[in-house]
Amino acid sequence: GEGAMFLLMNRNKLGMTLNPMKDEGREIVRKLVATADVVVANLPFETLQAMGLDLGSLRAVKEDIILTTVSAFGSEGPYSSRVGFDGIAQVMCGSVYLGGYPGQPVKSEAPWVDFGTASLSAFATLAALIERGKSGRGQMVEGALLRTALTFHNAMLVEQALTGKDREAIGNRGYNGGPSDIFKTKDGWIICQVIGEPLFKRWADLMGEDSWLSDPRFETDDARGDHGEIISERMGAWCAERSTAEALAALEAARIPAGPLYTPQQALDDPHIQETGFLQPVDFPGTSRPAPLAQTPVKLSETPGEIRRRAPLLGEHTDQILAELGYGEDEIGALREK
Repeated sequence: GEGAMFLLMNRNKLGMTLNPMKDEGREIVRKLVATADVVVANLPFETLQAMGLDLGSLRAVKEDIILTTVSAFGSEGPYSSRVGFDGIAQVMCGSVYLGGYPGQPVKSEAPWVDFGTASLSAFATLAALIERGKSGRGQMVEGALLRTALTFHNAMLVEQALTGKDREAIGNRGYNGGPSDIFKTKDGWIICQVIGEPLFKRWADLMGEDSWLSDPRFETDDARGDHGEIISERMGAWCAERSTAEALAALEAARIPAGPLYTPQQALDDPHIQETGFLQPVDFPGTSRPAPLAQTPVKLSETPGEIRRRAPLLGEHTDQILAELGYGEDEIGALREK
């Protein structure tokens, strides 16, 4: 019954069941906090207080603790008490409106707001740890889904504020450059992204369109973006006459960025992805085959991250953790009974 995201997010973790709303649960939380550098709690602020997981309660146990939290909208502003998920932030930052087609907005399937918020929160938590090493002070680190989405999509918001362009959705085309689109080949699809004068010259040479280099419609990236439909039509005709492999080989020879559009299975089968071993097979109880889990995506030369253990089953390590906190078998049995 575990989801694929659970297997990915919870590798290397121990799992216990606990009710922090009960007195006995609160006591266990206090004992855990006393051993911790950081508490990560993905809960609304009011719930943190009710569970004794707010910064004040945690500091009463360990003065220099760092509390890292994530919410949908942050603790300030009129939406602070609202709940939300990745998709809510995607649509509210303007990305989905511009990412689809006229009359049909399209949300990203990849939860980039969730992962972006997690990554930024981890970055800020490390900064808080460095500060604690200097000053001895802990603090609260607060991530918010909408803030992440607004940050990642900030360039388009800046353009809107300064120029009032009121851009409309243009599918897979790029607003600043061209060709920048997804094109159909004889046997599949590819993406090609041309940005900057040197790349556009190489592309025009490949297409046999040298006259376009002096055409005012294509003299800058912005101009090429504004006339991207014409450029995409030319590139689309070129791709339609070639297989995916032929198109990619020609573009690679011209040093023009391009790549194949993959199904999830094709991504798993790609020889580069296979050879790097980045997706590590990890067994999990009840699965018919190992799950291909992404390793740490950023490499460290001296202290590389690694997958040391699979994700836990629900409550798999409850007894182990309680024993490490000093609870005896009879006490653990009594807690379980209650």
